Amino acid sequence: MSARSGTNPAAGPRTELPVVPTDAPPACAARLVHDFTPALIDVGAHHLCPGCGEPIAMRSMVEQVEELGQVDRAIAVFGIGCYTAYSNNLDIEVLQALHGRAPSLATGVKRCRPDTLVFTVQGDGDMVNEGLLEVLHTAARGENVTCFMLNNGVFGETGGHMTAATVLGQRTKNTLDGRDAAQHGYPIRLANLIAELDGAAYVARGAVNNAVNITRTNRLIKNAFRTQLEGRGFSFVEILTMCPTGWFVDTVDAPGYLDDALAATHRPGVLKDVRGGTATQNGPNSRKGTAS
Repeated sequence: MSARSGTNPAAGPRTELPVVPTDAPPACAARLVHDFTPALIDVGAHHLCPGCGEPIAMRSMVEQVEELGQVDRAIAVFGIGCYTAYSNNLDIEVLQALHGRAPSLATGVKRCRPDTLVFTVQGDGDMVNEGLLEVLHTAARGENVTCFMLNNGVFGETGGHMTAATVLGQRTKNTLDGRDAAQHGYPIRLANLIAELDGAAYVARGAVNNAVNITRTNRLIKNAFRTQLEGRGFSFVEILTMCPTGWFVDTVDAPGYLDDALAATHRPGVLKDVRGGTATQNGPNSRKGTAS
């Protein structure tokens, strides 16, 4: 029987495969071939769980800030969640908001400093449960800021409890048998709601569970920033992230779980883009552009 089947393989090397001995230190220590860490991330270590998708999403954001040449103009406003650890790891201006209030704080910053690139970083608990009022009114006013929501469907920092974005059937600390519509109601698809508001100029949803989705999400983030830089109004990107700890799944299974559970309800894609004249998923764009 092989190790893959769940039992230990026979002792001794497998002659048909090259074997890397692990019972002693290697003769040559591993060396760093190239440092791919974005310059704006000045501390490589973080305390987030193995398999968490939030560090990937944070990296995507700062990479786009660098590529757009906005390093000296960027101001981030953080909500409260696991991702808040990065408020000390980024070499840009960062403000800390109270629970759910980041869009309002970002509004004040942008109105005082219209020459800056202002964006919020929030989780689904922070934005949908605690700050739904803030983000909806910010979008409705057409504030020229960008909001990012890292959606893993749980309150990760407080132990993995249900949020308003938790999908039906998803197990959390307080929905051990899965979210039930009759008892807990239905998940809020925030990107879809925001896309219906006339003040929203760009609305999209991405994911970071594989290389293809990360590449697509990078493009969504960059387009959201461009929307702000062009002065077109409110831009919003929801990013589906992994939380194996809060999902009760193994780290290696988390990317697949994201596809099967979250992405089946919160479908990735561009919901609205006045720059390209696209329609929303649920109706025509009544602000600018034409429905495609």
